[in-house]
Amino acid sequence: MMTTPRIIITITAVVAATMLTRFLPFIIFPAGKPTPKYIVYLGRVLPPAIFGMLVIYCLKDVTILSGSHGIPELISIATVVGLHLWKRQMLLSILVGTVCYMLLVQLVF
Repeated sequence: MMTTPRIIITITAVVAATMLTRFLPFIIFPAGKPTPKYIVYLGRVLPPAIFGMLVIYCLKDVTILSGSHGIPELISIATVVGLHLWKRQMLLSILVGTVCYMLLVQLVF
């Protein structure tokens, strides 16, 4: 069990880390100055790269030769791709794809 001083230190550390991650970008890149080109580049390429890593991570254990043969995954991927092509909203696509997969796995397969 944590003592009162340890609890206070832990809460202080969490608050400080949260404040640092929230305020640091505004301190490093103030509103009046142009954002460096490499930061703009990272802002453009990291979301699709993270999305690609998420797809690879989600499909790494799928075996098409056993169980449901990857059908729920395939249906969910098609849902994500179709929704993303239609709405162009990455978070919406991820959310709907996740819900679709969970419903398929829990209720259908």
